[in-house]
Amino acid sequence: MSKSLAAEWGRYGLRFNVIQPGPIKTKGAFSRLDPTGTFEKEVIARIPCGRLGTVEELANLAAFLCSDYASWINGAVIRFDGGEEVFISGEFNSLRKVTKEQWDIMEGLIRKTKGS
Repeated sequence: MSKSLAAEWGRYGLRFNVIQPGPIKTKGAFSRLDPTGTFEKEVIARIPCGRLGTVEELANLAAFLCSDYASWINGAVIRFDGGEEVFISGEFNSLRKVTKEQWDIMEGLIRKTKGS
């Protein structure tokens, strides 16, 4: 619906964007949904950033999207989850196993390439 509204009303300066937040730690949510703390540890294990999001980060994104700095963003769906969705999709899971030394070697090889 947000994309349809963006297409229909964008010419009038109205913007319709969606924020799809991942796990955001709040006292109310986690004290009820995860009183033992077990769920939090399991969730963090599948977030490449290694932590939960904060209310302040979510508020900052929303404020940006409402600002004039984001006036050309319309009809977007922004996944705000520390990379959780792309990690659990499985496509890039093996990249998490690459060691620092392996990254250094890969970086050196990439820097030696020319063009695309």
